[in-house]
Amino acid sequence: MAVSSSGIEAFRPEASGAPVRSPGLARALPAALLVLVVAAPVLLLATYVGQPDEGLWAHLAGTVLLGHLRDTALLALGVALGTAVVGAGTAWLVTLYRFPGRRILNWALVLPLAMPTYVLAYAWTDLLQVTGPVQRLLRALTGLSVGELWFPEIRSLGGAIFVLTFALYPYVYLLCRAAFLEQSQCALEVSRTLGCGAGEAFRRVGLPLARPALAAGLAFVVMETMADFGAVKHFEVGTLTTAIYRAWYALGSPVVAAQLALLLLAAVFATLAVERWARGRARFATGTVHIFRKRRVPLSGVAGLLACLACALPVLLGFVLPVAGLLAMASGEQHELTLARLLELTVNTLQLALFASLLVVGAALFGVYLAGRDRHALAARLVRLATLGYAVPGAVVGVGLLLLLGSLDRWLDGLLRQFLGQGLPWVLTGSLAGVLYGYLVRFYAIAYNALDAGMAKVSPTLLDVARVLGDRPLTAARRVHLPLLRPSLLTALLLVLVDTMKELPATLILRPFDFDTLAIEAYHLASTERLYAAALPSLVIVAAGLAPVVLLCRMLDRRRPNMGRTAAEALTSSRTDPRA
Repeated sequence: MAVSSSGIEAFRPEASGAPVRSPGLARALPAALLVLVVAAPVLLLATYVGQPDEGLWAHLAGTVLLGHLRDTALLALGVALGTAVVGAGTAWLVTLYRFPGRRILNWALVLPLAMPTYVLAYAWTDLLQVTGPVQRLLRALTGLSVGELWFPEIRSLGGAIFVLTFALYPYVYLLCRAAFLEQSQCALEVSRTLGCGAGEAFRRVGLPLARPALAAGLAFVVMETMADFGAVKHFEVGTLTTAIYRAWYALGSPVVAAQLALLLLAAVFATLAVERWARGRARFATGTVHIFRKRRVPLSGVAGLLACLACALPVLLGFVLPVAGLLAMASGEQHELTLARLLELTVNTLQLALFASLLVVGAALFGVYLAGRDRHALAARLVRLATLGYAVPGAVVGVGLLLLLGSLDRWLDGLLRQFLGQGLPWVLTGSLAGVLYGYLVRFYAIAYNALDAGMAKVSPTLLDVARVLGDRPLTAARRVHLPLLRPSLLTALLLVLVDTMKELPATLILRPFDFDTLAIEAYHLASTERLYAAALPSLVIVAAGLAPVVLLCRMLDRRRPNMGRTAAEALTSSRTDPRA
């Protein structure tokens, strides 16, 4: 039975003159509570500004703080430049040219997304260290000894830039490739008729039109670099993230840790502000449309081989060689991790990730329904404000939650002693509930963006028809929205599941003392130079990370031109969406 929009309006209470209570306040109050829950750990950090720190802050400022700031800035700048060259360059080649291996490299360039940065650091450390296969081969070929053969040190700032570049370039590649696909063929051909060569057309036409996508990708890369802990800690590079960890555990000063966390958070939001300022009011759309389908320029001979090599090299350095190194280490005789221990770690990781996925996706689904259809309503603005949690580094979330849970534990302990005469000093701190809370703060935006994109594709009239036919709001949502949101729900669950498996700093800070995950075990083994033992849990994490990468590749290969951009932006909109 067809129901027209006018017929639906006739059944609405407001159309018939019946008094209707505005749902704005009813939605805004739960939305405000959701924002408070998600933002509470970060807001609590601000209360530690100006608190006495027993002179530790002055000691840090006079000794190592400037070095941490310098290394953080140099690391972010180096990784930004490297990912811009690798990501934008490979995206231009696979989009505009046809060369041997292009179809395979088109999706293989996304594979490094499955590699956590700390896993990539472990693999390259074993490959390039003095006892690794690369230096052993060079010494065998040259006949030089260890002291005579010069080789760059992998555990250095340069090594960290190298590893993070090939771990994070896919974010720039995805967004730039989607932007290049949407550019008009006419603009590129006009530039060629005016005498521009292939390189000049890329520099003067293609890259400027893709500037918003490039800026968004680089902003995400810079924030991931500043928030990284596992890789920089393994390479012994002093950054703000490692300083936060040392202030909490080595110095035992929550005040200094909180103040350093605020400093890192300010750097993250400054990066977002610079990206928005650089874009300004400029517009980058062309005045023409896709009059005909893009024709890729064929490359053969030396040019084709060079293009193939340029696109294959990031895949080799970011995925193939590290995985091969991990497999070689895992099959060696020096590993210490038993099968029972590996099984225990895997079960712990999967259980924690599954509970976290259900919690985070459930909260995100609740937020999507609170936001409603009007994106300018107060509830919608509050719900989008809660997505800023993904812009907060894991170490900052961990410190903020420890301070918050510690305050709650002290309050509960005092309350129990007052009424029962006996208290419980540690209930929330160092518990799985605290870890799950940290995951909710950290990954809420991922699930919300996936569900919000799916909800935008559902016609509002479908729910109206269900209401007209007598369904209550919850029944209508269950019968109409949930079946249509099933792909988005599965995508959100999968993304949160894998991200929680890879998360290191927040888990390391918040976990119970007798509870280890694959990421924590790999970190502990690698930090004590037992790289062969760290290979097994690292490989399990990589295998789990391949699932969302395959899903993303399938989205990118759909025929509709805007699907690739939607899939690519799903990974970065949590941190770079200006509406938030």
